Amino acid sequence: MPAMLNPRRISAFRALWRALRGHREPGAPDLGERARALPRLTGDALAGRYPGIGRGKLAMIVIALVYVVSPVDVVPELLLNVLGLTDDAVVGMWLAGTFLTETERYLRWRRTPPGVVDGQLG
Repeated sequence: MPAMLNPRRISAFRALWRALRGHREPGAPDLGERARALPRLTGDALAGRYPGIGRGKLAMIVIALVYVVSPVDVVPELLLNVLGLTDDAVVGMWLAGTFLTETERYLRWRRTPPGVVDGQLG
């Protein structure tokens, strides 16, 4: 399977699509709860307390954010019109999907009592 279509990316795009359609699974966190979890997620990941996301992925997220908001990226949009916006749209979709997927995983991890592994006491 090509790297572009790996299961994690497909899952992220599905989560993004569900959020955009306004549907959530019962008990799933809303966008406000997810946004409030970002600082804790980042802190726990950097401190090594949360094993669900590594520093490499955090770095990719920061790079993607900088890429999307960078004023230097205006030049391709001016020259290539719609094609210049496509790269921003793809990166933005990846960011949104990653935000939804990673915050849901993190919040689920936070709710799991210590010593519980896959629903069984360890």
